[in-house]
Amino acid sequence: MTDTNTEDARLILDSVDKFLDQHVRPVARQLEQADEYPEDIVTAMKELGLFGATISQNYGGLGLNASVYSQIVARVSAAWMSISGIFNSHLIMAAAIQRFGSDALKERILPRMATGELRGGIALTEPGCGTDLQAVITRAWRDGDDYIINGTKTWITNSVEGNILAVLVKTDPDVQPAHKGMSLIVAERSAGYTTSKLKKLGYRGVDTGEVVLDHIRVPAENLVGPAEGRGLQQILAGLELGRINVAARGVGVATACLDDSLAYSQVRETFGQPIANHQAIQLKLADMATRVEAAKLLVERAAQAYDRGERCDMEAGMAKLFATEAAVENSMEAMRIHGAYGYSKEYDIERYYRDAPLLAIGEGTNELQRIIIARQLVARNPV
Repeated sequence: MTDTNTEDARLILDSVDKFLDQHVRPVARQLEQADEYPEDIVTAMKELGLFGATISQNYGGLGLNASVYSQIVARVSAAWMSISGIFNSHLIMAAAIQRFGSDALKERILPRMATGELRGGIALTEPGCGTDLQAVITRAWRDGDDYIINGTKTWITNSVEGNILAVLVKTDPDVQPAHKGMSLIVAERSAGYTTSKLKKLGYRGVDTGEVVLDHIRVPAENLVGPAEGRGLQQILAGLELGRINVAARGVGVATACLDDSLAYSQVRETFGQPIANHQAIQLKLADMATRVEAAKLLVERAAQAYDRGERCDMEAGMAKLFATEAAVENSMEAMRIHGAYGYSKEYDIERYYRDAPLLAIGEGTNELQRIIIARQLVARNPV
């Protein structure tokens, strides 16, 4: 694992900054407004190794810890939040395989994921099921040496342009509690699932799609783990990293809002002086900056707990809750500071304003994060 204070970490973060300056910032606005998949950026991300960022070096990845990875995500999201989703969903899937998969599955899948040859995602949400994952109805059953999977997933990142998914299914729909009948199975696109791209308010450019798994057949060895019935626990463990990532995205968007507002307020004049001299604007800038710094510290704390191997659903939930709400609040304040220009597509403010609300919803709504935090507080502090 690469420590955040090492020369290797600094070199990696410098490389990410150069990548963003060369490949992302010059084209982000154009691609986002066109809702165009960033093929050239994805190619550059492969070359940079981002698709293997947290995958072990044993499988060809960079082996970065969550602390370094979260800094990468924050930097990327400040430039264009959408593209962080392309490698984050991929790495949540990889984390589940690396942690719970058989040696054979890891050897077969992870090296190709690390290079970006396989670009994956997690197929959890269904048309009638989001936060309540135990309500999934996608079925999988054993047929000889294969599983047959039948069902529909929706809002799945990397499903259209990617080529592999970790699919949460019911292998025993009758058992109670329901999570004991849930499994996680890897399906490659070659198995025959079909996808269609969904249109979205924000988070554009990245492919978010509906996935139809019409009695597709996959090898039984694609089951994650040695036995059925552990799928929900496996993917929830992966979502700890996912929530840290979304929190880091919140830091990135909140930071971009602050930076753009700070620069604009020093060149925009009203009543004969820069608006940065007006107390009303100063109050907004102060609150925006404080949110950013507090969010950074919460993300760092959660990432460090994850890196120590500790249970960190409370820490990740706190980071995700605060940092994503910081992004939402900063985007609104940035809109107000920029006035009419904030509403214009000539500036990036309207993109931040459209992107930020997704962060309060994805990887578990912020309402759910509050429940997780409260339950863990009680459990960790018994009377």
